[in-house]
Amino acid sequence: MSYAWAADGTRIACQLRGTGSPLVLLAGQANDHHWWDGVREDFHSARSTITIDYRGTGDSDKPDVPYSTRLLADDVRAVLDELGIDRADVYGTSMGGRVAQWLAVDQPHRVRSLVLGCTSPGGPHAVERDAAVRRALADRDPVAARAALLDLMYTPAWLASHPGPHNTVGDPAMPAFARTRHLVASNRHDAWDVLPRITCPTLVVHGTDDLLNPTVNSRLLVQRIPDARLELLAGARHAYFEEFRAIAGPLVSDFLDFID
Repeated sequence: MSYAWAADGTRIACQLRGTGSPLVLLAGQANDHHWWDGVREDFHSARSTITIDYRGTGDSDKPDVPYSTRLLADDVRAVLDELGIDRADVYGTSMGGRVAQWLAVDQPHRVRSLVLGCTSPGGPHAVERDAAVRRALADRDPVAARAALLDLMYTPAWLASHPGPHNTVGDPAMPAFARTRHLVASNRHDAWDVLPRITCPTLVVHGTDDLLNPTVNSRLLVQRIPDARLELLAGARHAYFEEFRAIAGPLVSDFLDFID
């Protein structure tokens, strides 16, 4: 692990593993680099992978100031600078996909290609999750809320055979204020107007059974990003990249190899 320093002085922890062409992996809301545990190695036959602990998570600093997906994208830029990486492929999932959108818009010379997984353009044009889903996630009983989140992430069959721990349900050591900062940043994301400025090859991946981030948002992204390609994984929920690893990993690798 190493550290980069953002423009405002915040220390950002980052992890570089493997060798080869660099691939940046961006996790979901309120998660650190462990989101990618057990999956990132699928790319190491041809690539190195770079993960980060978002500000507010993991070993990064946790300033109690407003966060935004654009600010988090600038943190990623600082990591690339620190590691001496001029250009990389970027794969962002969930909130990480929102962060990746800004990176591709604001730093187009740094992004060779873009993979957007289980994410959305945000703003008034995006399709919000159902009210019942929001109520379940906001349950005052933390056990019930966690069970609801796991059900949105994975199918019952997969959960039955994979009892955990599950690295996609949030950084357990994250301060409550930072968790709120992440939630607000994700909720306020709106890249609709600038998505047509993304010029790099783009793959959009989504599960057909994703209720946490409704699947229709993937089609909106493809409509807005020039020449973007859409791949829907039948039966997959939000954490498609983990449960459907045998399909999703090669799908992304083939896309990146084709660009090579």
